[in-house]
Amino acid sequence: MRIACAGGGPAGLYLAVLARLRSGGRDEVVVHERNEAGRTHGFAVTYGEDMLDDAFRNDPEGGEALRRASRLWNAQEIRVGDHRPVHVGGKYGYAIARVDLLDVLARRAEQLGVTIEYGSPVDRADLDADLVVASDGVGSRIRTARAEHFGTTVDEGTNPYVWLGADSDSDTFVWDFQPTDAGWMWIHLYPSSNGVSTCIVECEPDTWEALGLDHMSGAEAVRLVESVFHRTLAGRRLIEPLGGLGDKPWLRFREVRNRTWRDGDLVLAGDAAHTTHFGIGSGTVLAMQDSMGLVDALYGVAGQTAAADLTCPNGRGAALSAYDARRRAEIGPIQDAARRNMQWFEQAGRQLEQVTDPVEFAWSLTDRRGDMSRIHRTLHRATQVPALRQVRRGLTTARRVRRSALRGRQS
Repeated sequence: MRIACAGGGPAGLYLAVLARLRSGGRDEVVVHERNEAGRTHGFAVTYGEDMLDDAFRNDPEGGEALRRASRLWNAQEIRVGDHRPVHVGGKYGYAIARVDLLDVLARRAEQLGVTIEYGSPVDRADLDADLVVASDGVGSRIRTARAEHFGTTVDEGTNPYVWLGADSDSDTFVWDFQPTDAGWMWIHLYPSSNGVSTCIVECEPDTWEALGLDHMSGAEAVRLVESVFHRTLAGRRLIEPLGGLGDKPWLRFREVRNRTWRDGDLVLAGDAAHTTHFGIGSGTVLAMQDSMGLVDALYGVAGQTAAADLTCPNGRGAALSAYDARRRAEIGPIQDAARRNMQWFEQAGRQLEQVTDPVEFAWSLTDRRGDMSRIHRTLHRATQVPALRQVRRGLTTARRVRRSALRGRQS
């Protein structure tokens, strides 16, 4: 079978890796990426233990390369104005610079015999393959050309935001909410594998306009943000993305949904198929899980489902329909939770104006998707006591070490 991936992001590259592995090297895979090698947007992405478990289960060698290239963050703080920082217990994760993630995946793909054609933007008509995977991002050209068939909807959030880097080497994930003369502004700042943290800046539209950010240059906006968050940044500079911020540095989140992800021998994956608000930090993980779901549908799951008959169109078609139905059903609730997360931030200013107890506000932030229990709330309060916080951190570390040991035995 010949597979063409339009888009060399995490979904396309990981699909290529897994297809070569699961087919025993029989299936030919070509990845077409519009950017040149080593050129990408954004700074870092985060993921958790479940993703690492999946990576080791599907490809132990590739999973180990991913882990080595990533950085552990093992603490999370929420800061509100001049209040004492609130500690969030039981939280840790991994972060990796997006360029490093793509390098890990591309190296593994090429090692397995995948052809990657950089500087190669493509349309559907350009691709002669038995299976075409449109993994070309939120603005997917291939999906857009067939938007009516896919039933694509794109809903835009209200809050302006901008992605920046920070010259920071901390192991702590920080949410910082600060007042300005025009309203509240906030950042979430998390580490990366290359010493440059990711800093996402967000505020409500009225604040954005009143501060003059709607007509400031990118450099002016960066200096303003540095002044607002000077305590958390502690003199460290913010960094513009590769290529600069351009004329319109501020974005609004676009939630992409599709009624179907399949059009004959073409399927969508990653941001071309669905997007989730950056506040839950799962876009990259979901994209790679799409690839896992697609190869499971095509090649079967040992002891669970049989491989499809990939030598005939009907066999491939049944596998693609199964992928479409299963992954859309899995993604729907996650997108619903992500939308609740986005709406929480769109109304955060009202909560912030009334904050008297930063611990309670931090709980509202932590439970913004509405999936926490009373026990979690009690633990959240207890975590503010230093001795109890240390106990909880020790238990979290023990859990992490145990999972790492299990992965080592399984691989």
